[in-house]
Amino acid sequence: MALLTHLLVCAFGMGSWVAINGLWVELPLLVLELPEGWYLPSYLTVIIQLANVGPLIFTLLHHFRPGCLSEVPIIFAVLGVGTVACTLLAFFWNVTWVQGSPHSITFMVLTFFLALVDCTSSVTFLPFMSQLSAHYLTTYFVGEGLSGLLPALVALAQGSGLTTCVNVTETPNSTSSVTTTRKADIPQGNGSTSAPGLPGTAPSTGRLESRYLPANFSPSVFFLLLSSMVACSLLAVFLLQRQARRWKTSTEDLLASQVTLHSIRPLGEDPGSLSQGRLEEKPAPRCQGRLEEKPAPRCPAPLPFTYALVALVNALTNGVLPSVQTYSCLPYGPVAYHLSATLSSMANPLACFISMFLPKRSLLFLGVLTLLGTGFGAYNMAMAVMSPCPLMQGHWSGKVFIVASWVLFTGCLSYVKVMLGVILRDRSRSALLWCGATVQLGSLLGALLMFPLVNVWSIFSSADFCSLQCAA
Repeated sequence: MALLTHLLVCAFGMGSWVAINGLWVELPLLVLELPEGWYLPSYLTVIIQLANVGPLIFTLLHHFRPGCLSEVPIIFAVLGVGTVACTLLAFFWNVTWVQGSPHSITFMVLTFFLALVDCTSSVTFLPFMSQLSAHYLTTYFVGEGLSGLLPALVALAQGSGLTTCVNVTETPNSTSSVTTTRKADIPQGNGSTSAPGLPGTAPSTGRLESRYLPANFSPSVFFLLLSSMVACSLLAVFLLQRQARRWKTSTEDLLASQVTLHSIRPLGEDPGSLSQGRLEEKPAPRCQGRLEEKPAPRCPAPLPFTYALVALVNALTNGVLPSVQTYSCLPYGPVAYHLSATLSSMANPLACFISMFLPKRSLLFLGVLTLLGTGFGAYNMAMAVMSPCPLMQGHWSGKVFIVASWVLFTGCLSYVKVMLGVILRDRSRSALLWCGATVQLGSLLGALLMFPLVNVWSIFSSADFCSLQCAA
């Protein structure tokens, strides 16, 4: 039963952000079909932040009308909405509305509902976990890490975002032709080639461009798979709720039987011995109670510092660094980009798994680990600012460093997130609720910080690996 519960909790945690993570990894295919093109990520960023109205309303009602709302029916509602929205996306994701210029209104509306599901999960899923034993919380964070890993693996099998270098040849009085070029055939120098041509014809010039390879299956199939993942999370929470009720009923029956046993005096027993036995039994629970109460105030964690760490870590991992991952990795080539995206997604659940065996609740240690992870994030940010010509571009060491930096950045801060959640879980259910609200607040501030830097002021420059020209 314990193993089954761990599997259900993992599937439940997977439903927290699987829908939005799935949209992000599917973007390389979506931007080729939808009229917004590469402006689509900026639209998604705004839509996701607008969906924070869900956790805002829930948190305000919890604060001003405590007991008015229960997270269980809301969890069922949001996961049901997520399953339906993913299914509708499979059939209507490329439907456009033309009013002056075409826009993918249907896709954006369904994306808003998916974002509403995932944003609201931060303030409902964690409080629900307070019904279970504390050691299941780490398993929940493992499932939350899988919400990014599983869509990434599906997109990798789909071939989403894989590119190749093609040689585009152009002649003055003819149409251009495209031929696929292997990496070994990429010319050096300025990236252009000249063909001698036939006598009496102008020489043709060529240039290398990146072209996306055709996917193994369509986005419609991807969204159906995404819908099945959300449905698995819905089924998991249904079974967990039934188990929680069963545990509650069995505990109440056990307590009732113990009270009945102690209240009935056995026939023929001396009342004096019974009273003496009661007097002898009284000190035991008192002593036991003292032993149970000691660990709680042993090292009370300062809540402002704890919540500040939660906000900082989530701002970096959910808002700031994801906005610049393509800028920091693509100059090193598509292989480095895919390795950094996939391995960093694997680092998240791996760090949560490590925390199950090596838990460290010291806020000093978590603060140092946050600084270490922030240092790796600063390296990633610096490479993004230097794009399209970052340090060690064109050398194998640059690829190794950027992939390792992304993996260590994600791993360090994922471990910190898990342990901060465990610390707040030991305090109260309300602390978990405010932890979820702080997660959303940090993510919102990170996204709002990066949106003007990326989309308005254009501080970062994109790189085309095939036609990249950097000074030695």
